[in-house]
Amino acid sequence: MKAAIYSRKSKFTGKGESTQNQIEICKDYLSTHFDIDEYAIYEDEGFSGGNTARPEFQKMIKDAKFKKFDILICYRLDRISRNISDFSNLIEIINDKSINFVSVREQFDTTTPMGRAMMYIASVFAQLERETIAERIKDNMHQLARSGRWLGGTYPTGFNSEPIVYIDSNMKEKKMYQLIPIPEQLSIVKLIYDKYLELQSLSKVETYCLQNNIKTPQGNDYQKNTLKMILTNPVYAIADESIYNFFSSNGADICNDKTEFNGKNGVTAYNKRVLKNNILQKINAFSEWTVAIGKHKGIIPGKDWVEVQRTFKRNRKDAPRRGTSAAAILSGLMRCSCGSFMRVHYGQFKPNSNERYHYYGCNLKVLSKGEKCNAIRLSGDKTESIVIDYLKYAIPNTVFKKIQDTKKKYRDMDQRNKSIKEQIDKNYKAIENLVKSLANNENSLAATYIVSELEKLAKENQGLENKINSNSDMELFSLELLEQACIEFAKKIDTADFNEKRRLIHTIVDKIVWDGENLDVKLLEIK
Repeated sequence: MKAAIYSRKSKFTGKGESTQNQIEICKDYLSTHFDIDEYAIYEDEGFSGGNTARPEFQKMIKDAKFKKFDILICYRLDRISRNISDFSNLIEIINDKSINFVSVREQFDTTTPMGRAMMYIASVFAQLERETIAERIKDNMHQLARSGRWLGGTYPTGFNSEPIVYIDSNMKEKKMYQLIPIPEQLSIVKLIYDKYLELQSLSKVETYCLQNNIKTPQGNDYQKNTLKMILTNPVYAIADESIYNFFSSNGADICNDKTEFNGKNGVTAYNKRVLKNNILQKINAFSEWTVAIGKHKGIIPGKDWVEVQRTFKRNRKDAPRRGTSAAAILSGLMRCSCGSFMRVHYGQFKPNSNERYHYYGCNLKVLSKGEKCNAIRLSGDKTESIVIDYLKYAIPNTVFKKIQDTKKKYRDMDQRNKSIKEQIDKNYKAIENLVKSLANNENSLAATYIVSELEKLAKENQGLENKINSNSDMELFSLELLEQACIEFAKKIDTADFNEKRRLIHTIVDKIVWDGENLDVKLLEIK
């Protein structure tokens, strides 16, 4: 029989339940309970159990489908997954291939109905624990938000933060953070609010900033997304009656009495956005915000901040809706050589069609009225045909060969890593034997030799560990995903509809750069 040992830990550490400790515990269990001839080890270091996007886990699943092992063993159930759906999918796969599953800590054995039932129950509790912890953290953050303190994260433009030490009701010293103004940055924020109220358009404010060389604190040009974040952030608003009435009428959770909105301090708000892996998923409705009077001073009168929000709402309502039939396949990938992205423009309707002609034009050229870039725009249909034809040629003629060559490099690297790890294990066993010998001969002449050998082996292992390429598995996994995407592109691109073509191209292309004369199609990086 052959066993598969799976180990995982979110962060690297050699202590406690490290992946190596998990593996050793599983080995001991296998030697005691099963007649195992050989085993394979799948080890994911630095990956969360919240999802299955782990290279060794995916490799294990692939091997399970080909029944390359008879038993799957792990130290603890949540090493496999903290998600019930993912765990159920794994069990379905291994049950289909008659592979037994063992969890050492929970003592599960899927050869019995009770073992399978208990395993699913434990999986439910593992997910419940994770969700309970997340909910507790969320509740604590809501409670802290009610104090008006700065809860951390990226500072809003115009502010920094500093710690303030205070004594709580139990006479204990505590620390909280308060926003500290940066006057030169806040003067630009005030200008942005004034210009938006005057021009009533984000695009026009963006153009104004470009033409007047107004930069972000990082030295970049202001773009619409950045401007909107500033214009919708209540941190700049003065906590006055207008602000209170606005949030009250929108159903927000207001932490202070109306009488406290006296026009002095600024406003803090929590739960404004939903983030996942630090990526914005959505902006919450005002009714989901927790609003409090901050410890800092506001700079924008409440009525002005409220008017900005109402203008945004009017502009969304009045914006013309464009049919998706005229959408561009390469939007999001096109870049001008000046560094700006290329915006999609729409022209007249095509003959006997409800679709419009579309074009790719430099966004910086449009916003600066041609002052900062003069690249000519591109025909959408023609550009998309050129890119697809290039990919149809490049994938079989150059890309596949480069992928195969790079995969071979990483496989060789994996083999080298395996040899290094085997030598490290061999040295550890030698160290264990020497330690036992030292315990029996600590007063003998051999003790000096044993200590010398221990130091030699420990130093050798340290050097060997430095030679291991810990990224090779992840890079090989990424290459295999890219290879599958290229195969899918070649098979489907000629018959795919618009949405499918867009997806196929976006899975293999990083960006496309237009320098005014030539297109440079850059695929996702193959290292």
